[in-house]
Amino acid sequence: MSDAPREADLSKIRTIPISGRANKVRAEDFSRPPGKDRSFHAFLDAMPDVLVARDFRNVVAAIASAARAERGVVLMLGGHIVKTGLAPVLIDLMRRGVITHLAMNGSAAIHDYEMARFGGTSEDVAAGLRDGSFGMAEETGRGLNEAFVKGMAEERGMGESVARAIAADGTAAHPELSVILNAWRMDIPVTVHAALGAEIIHQHPAANGAAIGDTSHRDFRRLAASLETLDQGGVALNCGSAVIMPEVFLKALTIARNLNEGAPRNFVTVDLDMQRHYRPRVSVVQRPTIDSGKGYEITGHHEIMVPMLCWAVADALDVG
Repeated sequence: MSDAPREADLSKIRTIPISGRANKVRAEDFSRPPGKDRSFHAFLDAMPDVLVARDFRNVVAAIASAARAERGVVLMLGGHIVKTGLAPVLIDLMRRGVITHLAMNGSAAIHDYEMARFGGTSEDVAAGLRDGSFGMAEETGRGLNEAFVKGMAEERGMGESVARAIAADGTAAHPELSVILNAWRMDIPVTVHAALGAEIIHQHPAANGAAIGDTSHRDFRRLAASLETLDQGGVALNCGSAVIMPEVFLKALTIARNLNEGAPRNFVTVDLDMQRHYRPRVSVVQRPTIDSGKGYEITGHHEIMVPMLCWAVADALDVG
């Protein structure tokens, strides 16, 4: 029988004094329980200064800093952001002069339009798919497609066309909840980036591919122009879009840099979603900031994280 396998001799191990070791977490970084001050500011201040809580603070600081310096803060939305009731806090950031460009995919625009005009949105997809009624709402499809046709004739973008359609409807149920309408009224560029065939309004008899393409491509050019304002301290936030807005952002950024000798540079990007996806990580967080700036991923439910972010930015601006 062979000898037993050799073992490492732990008695010869070299140790180091803990006083000489760098620690990632310190006692002062820990969270604190509620005290006499139960304000939102106190809550934020009591959060632990570690990992994503630290990233959250950094993102808030970057947005507040961009707003004070009048640098661009470009907010990109997916549909889930709109249909989870977050319009009021986003509109508040617009009023505070924080958001300088509002961009979204087609799904977000549809939910926004339905909520503004009819006071409700988000149908049961599975139930409607069984009999072919999913996405076939007459008023939604006709109203939006006719807005695009009119927008093409008047050389307007898709976002502006939707805003004007809502504004012209004297019977709209909740125009005050429309991020599109409010952005347009505040002279904030609002752009919609369609994916032909991926949205329910493309199923409608009134759908006009030329109008969809013309108005949405104009919005693509407008987004590319707005990205110039990110240079040296701006912020680009992608909230809830896993594919469309990250890819649109990457191409629009390429245009902006092509036309401006490599600028914008040195800005912050943020992906905020319920789960992490490849395209937002690569196309928003990593590649645009590979040579300068900083990218962050903050993962959590929109209906919790977005209000927290908006309240935190408002708090930072109020505190100064």
